[in-house]
Amino acid sequence: MVTIYDIAKKANVSAMTVSRVINHSDKISEQTRKKVEAVIKELNFIPNSSARSLVSKKTKILSLMITDISNPFFTSVARGAEDKALQMGYQLLLCNSDENIEKESKYIDMLISTGSDGVLIAPASDSSKKNIRKLTKHNIPFVLIDRFIHDLRCDQVLSDNETTTRKLIEHLIEQGHKRIAIINGPLDVATSRERHQAYCDTLQLHGLPLNQNWIHQSPLFQDTDVSSTIKKLIQLPVSERPTAIFATSNFLGLNTVKALKKFNIKIPEEMAVVCYDGVPNYTENELFLTAAEQPSYNFGYMGAQMLIERIEKTSPETPRKIVLPAEFHIRASSLYKK
Repeated sequence: MVTIYDIAKKANVSAMTVSRVINHSDKISEQTRKKVEAVIKELNFIPNSSARSLVSKKTKILSLMITDISNPFFTSVARGAEDKALQMGYQLLLCNSDENIEKESKYIDMLISTGSDGVLIAPASDSSKKNIRKLTKHNIPFVLIDRFIHDLRCDQVLSDNETTTRKLIEHLIEQGHKRIAIINGPLDVATSRERHQAYCDTLQLHGLPLNQNWIHQSPLFQDTDVSSTIKKLIQLPVSERPTAIFATSNFLGLNTVKALKKFNIKIPEEMAVVCYDGVPNYTENELFLTAAEQPSYNFGYMGAQMLIERIEKTSPETPRKIVLPAEFHIRASSLYKK
């Protein structure tokens, strides 16, 4: 195995000089740096990151904790975070909590033990506060994305849940719907609560009824069957049955459409559907689902930028909050052709 001593001998410099080149010290002349880098490339030398971190106190590794890697939203978040990390000389480690507090806790313990420089995290739920405070205890910077937690003083990149939900509901109202149901995620997640509250507020603002039989929560935001929920809705008396459904995530929206088809409910003639977040991988023969698509790539890209600024101490002392707007795609699932 090639060592820094092999590099030093071939480049005719000291081992300390090689170490300084590897750790990007500014105490090396440009001529010497180029000579050492040429030998490193020639001998295919790969620096030991653990040894480097002992010198620099930094691993140059960021960690991204997401709740569901199978969700295209978080896939795009990860791509954005990785692109920014690499651009700034960092590498990205991916962790998937599956919205599970215990799994999230184990990952955070691992990140602390391996010395991650900072963590970009979408919390599993409000209960994640205890896990995240372990990062604070060990002086590891973190940035929250997509979901926030009260009483955590930190940078955040969030969605405009209130405005986006209101626009989706008002679109349904413009289509003539007065009985609108919601299929939401668990209310111990901040995004669920904000979307639930905006749904209620928008109906109230327009003088429309709010029926508890129309309000449903899924135990997870993940790919979950909602057939039982749809069955309850379509079994309501005709005068109480909703004519439209607001699904608060892409998976909930897709599964709502699947369940309606299962029960032979025509979309949008008998039931219109809109959802929060983009729905990927449609083919030309599939129903296009009206959706408010979040700029998921920017969640990761901007979150990683803020995190690196915290790590490198170039950020303002006051925590920052970025709220990103969604892009609306009005499609066949909510447009009733009279």
